[in-house]
Amino acid sequence: MKTIVYEGIPDFAKEIRRKVFVEEQGFQDEFDEIDNAAAHIVMFDENDLPVATCRVFPDETTDSYILGRLAVIKEYRGKNTGSAVIKEAEQYVRKKNGKSISLHAQCRAADFYRKSGFTEFGDIEEEQGCPHIWMCKHL
Repeated sequence: MKTIVYEGIPDFAKEIRRKVFVEEQGFQDEFDEIDNAAAHIVMFDENDLPVATCRVFPDETTDSYILGRLAVIKEYRGKNTGSAVIKEAEQYVRKKNGKSISLHAQCRAADFYRKSGFTEFGDIEEEQGCPHIWMCKHL
């Protein structure tokens, strides 16, 4: 698989997120103003089809970055694709001299992020009716 980092959101990243978060999970407010400013990491399969994405942007108050909207199309889940996207995000943040990555994980995905070295902090919060928890990884 190959990975490309885009400044702003490319259409194929929008399509992956629409399939995963809107169609499968029922979120309504999937896209926001951060999309235009964030870097988007997109992973492509051996046929150059986009299969996973996430966005990364600096936290305004720290030397940390925020990883968000990690989405993997259904056919590529369980194949370490999500973990590979996280590794690419970590490389991106290191190149930008970031010291840590935070994310607002769906609670049902917290185990996945723990396996990649993230730990929870703060309280569980509802986001569009879905429980989320902040998690962080120091690089």
